[in-house]
Amino acid sequence: MNTTEARQDAARLKLEELRCSIDNIDAALIYMLAERFRHTQAVGRLKAANDMPPADPAREARQVARLRELATAAHLDPDFAEKFLAFIIREVIRHHEAIAAGTGQ
Repeated sequence: MNTTEARQDAARLKLEELRCSIDNIDAALIYMLAERFRHTQAVGRLKAANDMPPADPAREARQVARLRELATAAHLDPDFAEKFLAFIIREVIRHHEAIAAGTGQ
């Protein structure tokens, strides 16, 4: 085996190791999102039972500011974190609207 092949073999092993870590993180993210949605669905049921609106713009604004700060501290692009949160919030509101309409959990 020549030097280039040995280097590429070492790189492939390292790549596999990194990808394994990424796969574990992805699994953790999925389970964390599932747990988060279980809680937000409980919030949606509570809101629906008490005639509260599905969306809470003041809470959302506080969450955006808080997550932008966390992203900055974690060296993650705060714009990306805000877009990710906006996606989640839209899904949560959709769930809350379905719950309030009697078509959701």
